[in-house]
Amino acid sequence: MPSMLSRRRLLTLLPAACPALAPAAESTGAIGAPRGAPEDSSVSPRELIFPRDFGAHNGVRTEWWYATGTLQTGAGETLGFQLTFFRSNTGLGARDGGRFAPRQLLSAHAALSEITAGKLHHAQRLARWNEDPDAPLAAASSRDTDVFIGDWFFRRSGGAGASRYRARLADRDAGFAYELELAATQPLLLQGDGGFSRKGPEPEQASHYYSEPQLAVSGTLWRGQRREDVRGKAWLDHEWSIAILHPQAAGWDWIGMNLDDGSALMAFRIRHRDGSALWAGGAFRPAGGTAREFKPQELRFTPGRTWQSPGSQARYPVQWTVDTPAGRFEVHALLDAQELDARSSTAAIYWEGLCELRDAASGRRVGAGYLEMTGYASPLRLG
Repeated sequence: MPSMLSRRRLLTLLPAACPALAPAAESTGAIGAPRGAPEDSSVSPRELIFPRDFGAHNGVRTEWWYATGTLQTGAGETLGFQLTFFRSNTGLGARDGGRFAPRQLLSAHAALSEITAGKLHHAQRLARWNEDPDAPLAAASSRDTDVFIGDWFFRRSGGAGASRYRARLADRDAGFAYELELAATQPLLLQGDGGFSRKGPEPEQASHYYSEPQLAVSGTLWRGQRREDVRGKAWLDHEWSIAILHPQAAGWDWIGMNLDDGSALMAFRIRHRDGSALWAGGAFRPAGGTAREFKPQELRFTPGRTWQSPGSQARYPVQWTVDTPAGRFEVHALLDAQELDARSSTAAIYWEGLCELRDAASGRRVGAGYLEMTGYASPLRLG
């Protein structure tokens, strides 16, 4: 994409664009975007409208579509996968380069955790986008989920209660690729108050946020020249926000867990720089039931065993006890070494990995999903 910015100037925008750095962002126009919608430059309590809100919200600061889950090969091997597309508003306007100005940064992460082999594969991409709906190299639709960078893409079809997502992410250097379909088996899970999720004590520290738990996954995986059919289960988050983290926040801990009985559990805490909780939230929805939102005072994350990254030297808790109104759970990483160094695309180092969820009293497995931990290598810098 042509640009009036130097690479050095572009890199100065990355902290504001960081996907795993800020509670999400919103939009004013992309592929076929309806311009002038009141929600395009704000985040405030409102009814989410679909399919519009499946799409990008370019007017707000940060946004992501985040799918994580478990894959099973025909040979019975268990794998974890992550695919994420991020959109970040650079704040540039027409005076900063006219129609060629990179008003948005689009980035993507692909990861594959080989549990048995103890290996993590990771690839990333970064592109500048001027919000041209016909941009050939990278763009994000404001009408529905449809975002791409080169030949990597993530797209949705179907009704609001019957989403089907298609994804393709491939990297020859990283030695893996996957083409997946993720099909909804349950209604959307609107996080917070009808999709308005608080992220701190100040009103502006909030996001619009919904999840698609218990997605049925099928597709094809390549590792080198080996092609395998895979099936599994996934969790999708779509979140957008104008807000930065609270000034005293260092990062967050988050879990998205698909329980074996069909229930769904999401919980997070925003951490002070001393490691204590600044804010917390989440929800539990029993299979076929109604979601129950968690208040900040109702959650407690207690770290257990830690693992130190040989790369960043960050020390991550890879076991947690999480007390919620829905029960007391333990989170156990299935592979310790699931740290992602994404500094070349989102200026962040973070831990994102496949975990098992257990009942804390009995130690019995009750589900699986992903744990994300940010701000351990260094406090998140947003501003």
